[in-house]
Amino acid sequence: MLYSIFMSNSNKHLYFFILGSNPELSFAEIATVLGIKEKRLITKELLVLETENEIVPENLIKKLGGIIKIGIFHEELDNPDQLELQLSLAKIASKAKGASGEGKFCFGISAYGESIQKPLALGLEVKKYFRDQGLSCRLVTSREPQLSSVVVTQNKLIGRGIELVIVKKDGKVLVGQTLAVQDFKDLSKRDFGRPSRDDESGMLPPKLAQIMINLAGQKSLEATILDPFCGSGTVVTEAMLMGFQNLIGADLSPKAVSDTRENVNWMRKRYDLERANIKIINRNVVNLSKVIKASSVDAIVTEPYLGPQRGLKNIPLVITELEDLYTQALRQFDLILKPGGRVVMIWPVFYGENHIEPRLGNFTKVYSVLYGRSGQKVFREVVVLDKK
Repeated sequence: MLYSIFMSNSNKHLYFFILGSNPELSFAEIATVLGIKEKRLITKELLVLETENEIVPENLIKKLGGIIKIGIFHEELDNPDQLELQLSLAKIASKAKGASGEGKFCFGISAYGESIQKPLALGLEVKKYFRDQGLSCRLVTSREPQLSSVVVTQNKLIGRGIELVIVKKDGKVLVGQTLAVQDFKDLSKRDFGRPSRDDESGMLPPKLAQIMINLAGQKSLEATILDPFCGSGTVVTEAMLMGFQNLIGADLSPKAVSDTRENVNWMRKRYDLERANIKIINRNVVNLSKVIKASSVDAIVTEPYLGPQRGLKNIPLVITELEDLYTQALRQFDLILKPGGRVVMIWPVFYGENHIEPRLGNFTKVYSVLYGRSGQKVFREVVVLDKK
């Protein structure tokens, strides 16, 4: 069933979240950030949250790597006919038109859930409604039932226009609007525009780094977060952007250390960030406890060496070597993590079936989620471990 925003408390808001390409990982992230206990999915990609607390979507979405859109539902209709649905959409759009100022008003429609009249046909009826009232408007369309975040952004449907959202299930229809979309341009700039990259050793996408940092569950920005395989510094720089003040990056490679420092400086200048306490060190993970104080780190977030990325021939040997490396790393993590500390770590899965199983020692696996696209030779398994 759908969830009415007019249930027992008129002060409640019904927000929706459009999950990313890996809905399970996206849900794990937002559940950790917002403390969501119950998974209320209308479709596999649309999560709803009923709350008395107001959310600031434009701020929240900047901190979430796995959420494509955030919006709010205004009205629930019970088996509406076509005219009732059109009037509901027009009413919501009219409010946005009043707040958008002068000029041609742009709007679009995205439909989720069960089959409903094509958004284009609905949109044309709403456009006719506006024109009959003498209002200048433009309908933004797409070949798909849903407008992408790119289309929403490029057509300025947040603020100066509106993306109307309709969700149908079991005869009921929720009608609302999108309030924020993921900033794909900025994510791309942080991924491909930073000064130092190392494509040979693999690149952790900024979106995935954000998700992993959020899965670490650190509520205080004073928490100490360590990436012991820092590479070009994606975890460190994304944590900086999220406001964390105590960060450590370490790597065996002098080039990785140099790249991370350069990217940290670039991030500071680009986003005018206040100086945080950031330490970048050249150190092998197997003796990290010699330079980092015992029980001083709150969380470890890292993508370690995942094995050779090209020409994999002897997968069992690669798995054995990685299991030994990860086991040694976990022993070091146990020494430097605070009691109850958390590790969010990526383990490779070769050809979708060959998993890594290092010895966990003093850690308990909370959960793990597979991340990747069909056809990849090496998938990422995002693993969350808690220190006993």
